[in-house]
Amino acid sequence: MPRARCPPLVASWRVPSGSSLPDVADATDSELTLGSARGRIALVATVGASGMAMLDATVVNVALPHIGSDFRVGVSDLQWVLTGYLLALASLILLGGALGDRFGRRRVFVIGTAWFAVASMLCGVAPNIEMLVVARVLQGIGGALLTPGSLAILQASFRERDRAAAVGAWSGLGGIAGAIGPFLGGVLVDGPGWRWAFLINLPLAVGVIVCARVAVPETRDPHATGSLDVIGVLLAVAALSASTWALTEAGPRGWTDPAVLGSGGLAVVAIAGFVLRMLRARDPLVPPALFRNRPFRITNLATVLLYGALGVTFFLIAYELQVASGWSALRSGTALLPVTIIMLIFSAPSGALAQRIGPRLQLTVGPIVVGIGLLLFTRIGPNASWFSDVLPGALVFAVGLVAFVAPLTATVMAAADPDHVSVASGVNNAIARTASLASLAVIPVVAGLAAASGAREVTTAFRTALVIVAIVAACAGPLCFVGLRADQRGRRSARRVVCPVDGAPIQPDPQQCPEPDRVRGLRAGR
Repeated sequence: MPRARCPPLVASWRVPSGSSLPDVADATDSELTLGSARGRIALVATVGASGMAMLDATVVNVALPHIGSDFRVGVSDLQWVLTGYLLALASLILLGGALGDRFGRRRVFVIGTAWFAVASMLCGVAPNIEMLVVARVLQGIGGALLTPGSLAILQASFRERDRAAAVGAWSGLGGIAGAIGPFLGGVLVDGPGWRWAFLINLPLAVGVIVCARVAVPETRDPHATGSLDVIGVLLAVAALSASTWALTEAGPRGWTDPAVLGSGGLAVVAIAGFVLRMLRARDPLVPPALFRNRPFRITNLATVLLYGALGVTFFLIAYELQVASGWSALRSGTALLPVTIIMLIFSAPSGALAQRIGPRLQLTVGPIVVGIGLLLFTRIGPNASWFSDVLPGALVFAVGLVAFVAPLTATVMAAADPDHVSVASGVNNAIARTASLASLAVIPVVAGLAAASGAREVTTAFRTALVIVAIVAACAGPLCFVGLRADQRGRRSARRVVCPVDGAPIQPDPQQCPEPDRVRGLRAGR
């Protein structure tokens, strides 16, 4: 259906008597730029918060043995220190995105950061394992509030030509936090103690909040009307929490365990109910229009494959290096340091390149290169050498990550309309985390790693798992090649106002919505 052209005068341009249209003139002035001090401070705030949440999800792995020793509990209790956090994060991240769009992205972001800091303090002073698990659940709630907002702020606040580079920096710097988690955890646990793995978040959170209050402008969906979709929230929480619990418990309990089957069945029913609610509700938690957008659908399917692969990769490598190769936790944590360095240097340029040439090439080649890097990691075995067995795979793996991480995130966010960027971020984050949990639950069992004992059996299962993961990751390349157009990229225009015929972007295209003569006169000072 051809687009209608706007009438000479647009309703959204009504000007109260005596007004000089300051919001029209200042539309671009309020946008952040990477070259400005305010833009850099805003980027620090978003990277700091998301990195803090990502760091905490990985640093705890190193601390678990010491936590078990202090509290005298076994593996089954310690597992909930990880699962409690992931359950709350995956279950509520969609709600966090919706709250940001409705009540203000900066406001929800700051609340989530403060919440995360208080929960971290409770973790650091927990007197027993039960209190620690409760505090970890509270941490997950804070993470669900701050994580979608950290990315949505970049999309809603930075000018268009700087967004891809900002997202690239966010991806690279945030990924570094996850990569250095095992290393930092080893330093803290061997030094002041495991409690400091949580208490270190307090000064980080204070810095994030100060930077956000100073530099981040408040943005929200101006068209949000009616009450929050509470039913949709409950269905999303039930679907994500039940599926996460089932996938987590399937390993130790078995897939035929009644509790696992019941939780899986509840997840299926809740997912079906959520889809029906999304299609029929007047103001649903996740607007169905998001999934009518082909790039959004394709990139989220690619997210399932890629983050399903990544979610289990770091666990597999750390496990193999410690169990089969006999490396220490600190040494295995630093084994993939080249990946961190390469992502730090090249993620932002990768995002900017995708903005210029379109993301399809990088999203096609990157996953295939990641798959090759994963296959190179199969060289790791008993008595592994870092230089000959780990480094080649790490370098190729890092190149693949740099190629696709920033363009994938930028393409997902660019596919969403500006009013729903927080929800789009929440959807993508929920998909990524659910895919990671699913791969962690399924692939080690399928490969035989869960039942393996001894260095040789562990290595055989490890290599089988890596082959599976490499195939899963590489499949995202053909998917993006077929599903995305060669000219798919972010559009640039001199958009200024909202035109209801063109949809509801922040700045509609002037070629389809010409400015009324009166507005041009006001803009020119006449």
